[in-house]
Amino acid sequence: MRRRALDPEQDPITRYLELGLALGRHVEGLVDAYIGPTELAVAAEEGEVVPAAHLAEAARHLLADLETGDEPEPERRRWVAAQVRGLRTTALRLAGEAVGYADEVEACYGVRPRKAPEEAMAEAHRRLDAVLPGSGELRARYGAWREAQAVPPHHLDAALASLLEDLRERTDRCFGLPEGERVDMELVTGQPWSGFNYYLGGLRSRVAVNVDLPVLSPGLAHLVAHEAYPGHHTEHCRKEVGLVRRRRWLEETIFLVGTPQCLLAEGLADLGLEVVVSPDPRAQAALVAEHLRPLGVAFDPDVVAEVAGAAHGLEGVRGNVALLLHEEGAGADEAVAYAERWGLLPRRRAEKLVEFLTDPTWRAYITCYVEGLPLCRRFVGGDPARFERLLTEQLTPDQLASAA
Repeated sequence: MRRRALDPEQDPITRYLELGLALGRHVEGLVDAYIGPTELAVAAEEGEVVPAAHLAEAARHLLADLETGDEPEPERRRWVAAQVRGLRTTALRLAGEAVGYADEVEACYGVRPRKAPEEAMAEAHRRLDAVLPGSGELRARYGAWREAQAVPPHHLDAALASLLEDLRERTDRCFGLPEGERVDMELVTGQPWSGFNYYLGGLRSRVAVNVDLPVLSPGLAHLVAHEAYPGHHTEHCRKEVGLVRRRRWLEETIFLVGTPQCLLAEGLADLGLEVVVSPDPRAQAALVAEHLRPLGVAFDPDVVAEVAGAAHGLEGVRGNVALLLHEEGAGADEAVAYAERWGLLPRRRAEKLVEFLTDPTWRAYITCYVEGLPLCRRFVGGDPARFERLLTEQLTPDQLASAA
């Protein structure tokens, strides 16, 4: 007889995997990666779609059992419970329950979104005005300068491959990489994001770089570090070896959007370049120059570093646009205008940002970048050993906040 899915008599880890897989039938992309028992994935895919309300109730029961039971060990139960709270919130929303945007973000990702002060953005504007070449209106000047940094499409593959190998070597020296790991990169179109890591299991990743818009050279090293070394690919590999293969912690065989797991993953991925290269924008720009120079791609590392430092105060713009859309009820045109004004973005890049923030899968996800990076940066505090903990351990946002 075939075992009933989401059976409350099953062990909590199996129920967690089944819950995530079942919820993934409702939301495309919610299951970011799965390398767990094949029979669970087949059952979820071939079985009937479980109503969202039933999944919310299953999540409630699982949470209660995790909070009062004795299986698995306490720290694992704590981590899985944080994940299940996020899944339950997603299921409740899908079932039609009204959940405020800030409440949704907090329940899913473990932090409450905050509006960034526009004074910091105005100060960034003043600093950029002082360091940007040329004259005239700031947004037009900044936009023109950024677009002039586009990597010529015929050089993009070579630039990415060169940076990938460099950052791989640095990551291996700093933290070690398991034998046989591999990243393949491809250029894609028609996606709301700029880059994406598809973890395939077996220590392999496929990294997709979106070329709907020109790929800009100042962000090239960050893109590779974020998606591959020492970011997403490195984390997946280290946890597959250390937690799944060695310890048989099967909860680590699934990676789910809408959970605190994502906030820490994006935070450590955004921090990665600082850790294996330097937090100094000049050192990061020099690295990119080293890889673009042999290709004949124009790149002024001094100006790039000055602009990067000046633009630091614009990091909160994306989160403000999300709050404008989902908390304040603004329309897409108003949100685009805000991104243009405060983020100094050309209209097509502002529209791409709003497309991401209104995608059903990704609408709350921006907090993982806005809040994840500073949380991980405070926790690491410049100590590579603490960054390695992010790569190898089960941690939650509240643990990072209390340990920082």
